[in-house]
Amino acid sequence: MSTVTPRFSTNDVTVVFFLGGPGSGKGTQSANLVKSYGFVHLSAGDLLREEQNRAGSQYGEMIKEYIREGKIVPMEVTVALLSNAMADSLASNPPAPGTKARFLIDGFPRKLDQAVFFEETVCPSELVLFLDCPEAVMETRLLKRGETSGRADDNAESIRKRFRTFVETSMPVVEDFRGKDKVVTVTADKSVEEVYQEVKAGIEARGISPR
Repeated sequence: MSTVTPRFSTNDVTVVFFLGGPGSGKGTQSANLVKSYGFVHLSAGDLLREEQNRAGSQYGEMIKEYIREGKIVPMEVTVALLSNAMADSLASNPPAPGTKARFLIDGFPRKLDQAVFFEETVCPSELVLFLDCPEAVMETRLLKRGETSGRADDNAESIRKRFRTFVETSMPVVEDFRGKDKVVTVTADKSVEEVYQEVKAGIEARGISPR
């Protein structure tokens, strides 16, 4: 039994993990969910990229190396960045009385031990929203994005590494949460609007209503 108390209570905070392979459309759907449901969108990848470029960061060089190799950054670093981002958001933008703050955590947890560590130390999650998308579709989208994104990992070799990493390490997270009946799965090789309609239906069936 863990003796650690999570930093945030589920009485005050709703956490939804948002998973899907690279290029499955999480960024686009996250923007929709922020607008209609009042989520605060936290992208683990964005937080890591910002941290690696932050002057004086103790983690910067290490994060750069891990991202370049397509490897997963140590979970203590990622969880600390997410936890602090949640605290900053609650301090600067507290929820209205009688409502809970909602956090959509995008691209995390990448591994099962990350999920366990986050839930023990930060906050138990409400559910996992999973965008299920064929690899060929994701690769096409990412190569297209790479023409303009300037991201070092939007190239064919890095993309394939990221697919392999996702299948090997992140799918067990989805399966574990599915076993707890905490997964909303949406097929993501349709239009943005069609995918969003399915996302809305899925989360509203779990009691998350628009704001």
